[in-house]
Amino acid sequence: MLKFASLGSGSRGNATLIQAGGTCLLLDNGFSLCELELRLARLDCHPGDIDAVLVTHEHGDHIKGIGPLARKYRMPVWMTHGTWRKTPCGDVPELQLFGTHTPAFAIGDIEVTPFAVPHDAREPAQFTFSYQRMKLGILTDAGSFTPHVVAAICDVDALLLECNHDLQMLRNGPYPPRLQKRVGGNYGHLSNDQAAQLLSQIDHGRLQHLVAGHLSEKNNCPELVRQSLEAVCRTLSGRISMLRQDGGDGWFVLQPR
Repeated sequence: MLKFASLGSGSRGNATLIQAGGTCLLLDNGFSLCELELRLARLDCHPGDIDAVLVTHEHGDHIKGIGPLARKYRMPVWMTHGTWRKTPCGDVPELQLFGTHTPAFAIGDIEVTPFAVPHDAREPAQFTFSYQRMKLGILTDAGSFTPHVVAAICDVDALLLECNHDLQMLRNGPYPPRLQKRVGGNYGHLSNDQAAQLLSQIDHGRLQHLVAGHLSEKNNCPELVRQSLEAVCRTLSGRISMLRQDGGDGWFVLQPR
């Protein structure tokens, strides 16, 4: 069984658990150590259960709590060479570096495949996670998508997909023009429409779970996200979920085919 759970998704902090076989991984930690421990407890988990943490990029909402977590629990940290050069997390007890085009590697029972994404960071990466014949794709913090991105996630059984903003809400919202340009640019964040366009290019028929993440609290709403995704294929309706900034979403479980 392969399963995953969000501990929080959005500009105030991101962290995702991935568990399969005897391995538990944490993707990012944008929360303080105390807050992370509280959020893990909601899932009856403890930091000591985590075998390693992976980092997507160096922005604070993804990396804020990496250093304290790794140092307290002597946890291995995996990140790209570029992210390490820009990271503010300080020394970590065990550092594993890779590139965005590094071939798949194993952490315990889980096969991890990084892939490059367009985002305004030094060397951002997103990932697929495979166990036996099940595959999870995670794609957030990308301002656009490329053929390489589509190829990386084309055959996943579950997808956590960024649906950051509605274009009209972003244009009419509270962000100043410079921030609007950054968020809506090719190296910012995926809009609802972009997420739907990407979804139409992959095998969405095999998705057991389609999980919308990193929703802006000021420039988006779940109803608009759902409308955009369901427009790709109505049969997706019962498989769509929305992540919340405050977490508490529970586990999403993949079943073997």
